[in-house]
Amino acid sequence: MIRLLLAEDQSMVREALAALLGLEPDMRVVAQAARGDEVLDAARAHDVDVALLDIEMPGRTGIEAAADLRRELPAVKIVILTTFGRPGYLRSAMESGADAFLVKDAPAAQLATAVRKVLAGERVIDPTLAAAALAEGANPLTDRERDVLRAAQNGATNAELATALSLSQGTVRNYLSMAIQKLAARNRAEAVRIAREKGWL
Repeated sequence: MIRLLLAEDQSMVREALAALLGLEPDMRVVAQAARGDEVLDAARAHDVDVALLDIEMPGRTGIEAAADLRRELPAVKIVILTTFGRPGYLRSAMESGADAFLVKDAPAAQLATAVRKVLAGERVIDPTLAAAALAEGANPLTDRERDVLRAAQNGATNAELATALSLSQGTVRNYLSMAIQKLAARNRAEAVRIAREKGWL
């Protein structure tokens, strides 16, 4: 019996997925989590074989939770599920150690097949997302530029960003300027929007 952990912050979606996967004769959802920071403890407590993780969750993202699992419980296979087919998310998910990356609106049978494949040592990626990621290319932002853009999402001033990130205001301005330039954006708000849409934040 394949023991599954299902992490999804929307309870209706989580329960529907659990019900559908529960119909598979060789699978059982033994643990559920509504937050990314509950994933590691739940996986440990229930001795799971495969963790199915939504990307956007409170506490920690699915990608961060995947990295936690890969580091602490390397035997657990990881399937990332997303509503957002953003190429940057795919790249980040693979870098975090995910074994599969699928969109949530895929048929339940396809998800069950993906679970069996990752347990057999295969990697499963939604083909449309894979093509989009290749076409998009790599994230042009450095880690520090990403940090500054991420911190700027809520409209913080340069002074507030400098304090929050322990940088000088001039350095913050430089990072924002480089990010805006690389993303061909008109301003920081547009740079944040573009980076988010591409899954680069």
